[in-house]
Amino acid sequence: MRLKTNNLKYIIKGIAIGTLLIGFNSTVKAQEVIVTDSTAIQPTVELAEVKEESADFQRYKVDGIAAVVGGYVVLDSDIDLMYKDLKSQGVSTEDITDCQLAGSLLENKLYAHHAIQDSILVSDAEVRNYVDQQITQMVGQVGSMQKVLNFYKRDSEDDFRNELFELNKQQELSKRMQQSIIEKVEITPEEIRSYFDNIPAEERPFFGDEVEISQIIIKPEVPEAEKQKVIDRLNQFREDIVDNGASFGTKAVLYSQDPGSSSDGGRMVITRKDGLDKDFKDTAFSLQEGEVSEPFASQFGYHIIKVEKVIGQNLEIRHILLIPDVTNATVESAKAEIDSLRVKIQNKEITFGAAAKQFSDEEQTAANNGKLINPTNGDTRFELTKIDPELYEQVGNLKEGDVSLVLKDQERTGKIFFKIITLNKRYKEHKADFVQDYMKIKELALRDKQLEAIGEWQNEKIANTYIKINGKFRDCTFDRNWLKK
Repeated sequence: MRLKTNNLKYIIKGIAIGTLLIGFNSTVKAQEVIVTDSTAIQPTVELAEVKEESADFQRYKVDGIAAVVGGYVVLDSDIDLMYKDLKSQGVSTEDITDCQLAGSLLENKLYAHHAIQDSILVSDAEVRNYVDQQITQMVGQVGSMQKVLNFYKRDSEDDFRNELFELNKQQELSKRMQQSIIEKVEITPEEIRSYFDNIPAEERPFFGDEVEISQIIIKPEVPEAEKQKVIDRLNQFREDIVDNGASFGTKAVLYSQDPGSSSDGGRMVITRKDGLDKDFKDTAFSLQEGEVSEPFASQFGYHIIKVEKVIGQNLEIRHILLIPDVTNATVESAKAEIDSLRVKIQNKEITFGAAAKQFSDEEQTAANNGKLINPTNGDTRFELTKIDPELYEQVGNLKEGDVSLVLKDQERTGKIFFKIITLNKRYKEHKADFVQDYMKIKELALRDKQLEAIGEWQNEKIANTYIKINGKFRDCTFDRNWLKK
């Protein structure tokens, strides 16, 4: 399995373009098209009937149909609008051609079409939630909804929201179809070795300076009285909601301390695969539609949850988070504890790893002797140029074996904690070595195999899917056989 440099460059560029396809100018609609002429679609032909996923059958004329893929159309104007989107996001379009954009759109249509065929579900509530976030972000950037509509040359907010809804739903279908293809791909140690051996020595990648880091986290203890205080308050909320018909969403806006959902009335769409707190997820999926949970604890604080709607394997929920307060005394106690640990480590009374395993309040790293795991590849090493700037500042000047000063930090919810960091090992920039860089090489080999699986899937589906390319796009040299020559 060779490292296909040219192919990778093309696919990486394709992925970058594909990500930008969610640009807000695009007028691509999720459309099922019944074509009256199976051999050609003229620019001004009236399509028999178009059924949108969320609309009734309707007749309309389409100008400039660039292509049809399964149940979806690509318009000539989509290509032009994609250029505008890219430019508005500061992306240089000098090296991007109409054919590349068309090819990226064709791929997305193919994925979305077969996602529907394979009964891959995307809930409307989930898409609307994302559209709400997009609209909020855009209004925040330019100042008002009217300015957003003027910028994107749209007449009404409703039409604009519907357009974003269709575009994002199609994008999510495409993403989930791709994920369903690659999640089945596995790689063996023999394949990893073969992949590495087949890269010529002069073409093997260089890896930049890397560090292996461990940390110990001590959180101020929450007094039992403070825990009971928030439990009692949540019980009051629940009683008012269940017995008196009070609005769960309103209470979430007014009282929830979750910065990610409080402004939207605590609303979330979750799946069993989401990387949420286990207790939170278990509680949510134990509830019936319309049911409100009793107060329960998670790693973030205390919650109540209401299930608004069951959507296939997904849940639309609302939740309220309350975080019990720490006291000055418990904060000072936590600071004293980590100060003492730091002194003991420096005096070699205990190793950093043993102290982390025994005393750290961060379960995930404590179980690994405090070592941080790189989420991108599961390795314990982090490339210095790619780590979080704040973490870089904390470890950049440490030598191997050094222990940092006590650092004060806070969680997303605002809860403070203290930590110390040690630099276990520093790796200088070097050419890839199979033993030393096994996890990175495994990641590259797996990605290459996934790309091969994607290519095979595309070739198979293109051969068995109705596809029609029109006009100038018939002269494109595509990476896939879209023209079926």
